[in-house]
Amino acid sequence: MSKIWTNSGDSHFLEPDDLWQQRLPKRLADLTPRAEKEPDGEWETVHVDGQSFRRKLPSSAAVQFVEESHKPKGVRDARARLADLDKEGVWGEVIFPSLGMWASTFRTPELLKACMRASNEWALEEITAVSDRYVVTAQVSTLDVNDAVEELTWAAEQGFKAVFLPTTPHPSADDWHRSSWEPFWTVAEEAGIVLAFHIGTDPVDMASGGAGQVYRGPGGAVMNYTETTFSGQRAAMKMVASGALDRHPNLRVLISEGGATWVPFLGDRMIEGYRQHHMAVRPKLSRDPKEILFSQIYASFQHDETAVAAYDHMGYKNVMFGSDYPHMEGTFGHTQDTLKGLFDGISDETRLRITQGTFYELFPHVPPVPADAQ
Repeated sequence: MSKIWTNSGDSHFLEPDDLWQQRLPKRLADLTPRAEKEPDGEWETVHVDGQSFRRKLPSSAAVQFVEESHKPKGVRDARARLADLDKEGVWGEVIFPSLGMWASTFRTPELLKACMRASNEWALEEITAVSDRYVVTAQVSTLDVNDAVEELTWAAEQGFKAVFLPTTPHPSADDWHRSSWEPFWTVAEEAGIVLAFHIGTDPVDMASGGAGQVYRGPGGAVMNYTETTFSGQRAAMKMVASGALDRHPNLRVLISEGGATWVPFLGDRMIEGYRQHHMAVRPKLSRDPKEILFSQIYASFQHDETAVAAYDHMGYKNVMFGSDYPHMEGTFGHTQDTLKGLFDGISDETRLRITQGTFYELFPHVPPVPADAQ
């Protein structure tokens, strides 16, 4: 079989470690995350925004594995990245940040606002300017709604088409189902900006070892990896049940890396809750929750065989492939093998929708895959 070209609803870029220190005034730069390894090599002390905590480092075997997954030069070089994508058969891609994972540990609104602007300006200069195949997600402070609205307005003016949102906002802010976020949804809808939630981004106690460290002991590794998927489902649930998407029918939400088969189940569950508990339901929706979910929520996956079935047999059409470049959970190095396995015996209509059509529905500004490449 010839190469199957795809777009990707999920990928990542590693910014320079000192990006914030280099771009912020010293009084703020000194508050950005800084780690000091202890002599034993097993622990480190992290300083961020006037706080310090000690955390255990991953084992040497785990570090080596992670480093292997980050070997592609394109993880830090947007020009070299194009060669990686061409080799894998990936054309356009949504790109999420890495430094932004620290956002939930900040407590000073001015500092977080400045860091988000610095990251956005850098991304425009170093990634967006390189290729129109890249859909770089803007970053906003979720510590303060007004700051988030201001940054999203600026980002729209700069041409950003998506904004990265953690599956739960900053610990000091209202959750996504609260009315305080209404101005943010309005700006996103009017600007045509996709809300891109990435799984595994709930605020965590960084001292516990980082995102996903929920379980320890037997089965911990598998349970922690599985646990990360649920946060995306909760974000989608909040956006539907709160009426945010019903009030903003042109707003589109992407849940990246969390699979797709959960969407039909969640729709069924929400319909049942809405029907069986109608006396207590607030707000009342103008459309049933499953219809809202199916029409406004898009979901990306990488290896899940059931995601194709969600499209073919469960009526859910907003299924999108994502390579998760270059993470160890992703398909880098075997994207073509993965795609050929997923779409063996599957119709061209289904394959083209999942690999390209769904992506272009959200990001029509990305150039089409060249005809001579297909």
